[in-house]
Amino acid sequence: MTKLVYFAWVRERIGKGEEEIDLPAAVKTGADLLRHLKTRGEEYAHALEHEKVICIAVDQEHVEHDETIAGAREIALFPPMTGG
Repeated sequence: MTKLVYFAWVRERIGKGEEEIDLPAAVKTGADLLRHLKTRGEEYAHALEHEKVICIAVDQEHVEHDETIAGAREIALFPPMTGG
C-alpha cells in the first residue's frame, strides 16, 4: 500500500486529503501515477486534468514526472506553489 496525500485544490477536487492504495505494477513513474489516478473517477480526472502543473513529492522529496516512484511509502500531489 502506498499513502497518497493531496493538497490545496487537488484535495478539494478529489474530495479527500489522503488515501492508501495498491498501485498496479505498471505504475512506475509520477506520470504513470497521474494517468492511473485519472481513471479512478470523475473527481480525479477533474483534479488532475492539467497534469503537467501537478507537483509530486515522494517521501517528502520533490520528483519530476518521469522519475521513478518505486518503493515510495508516501506520495504527495499538489499544485504549483507561489509565495514570497
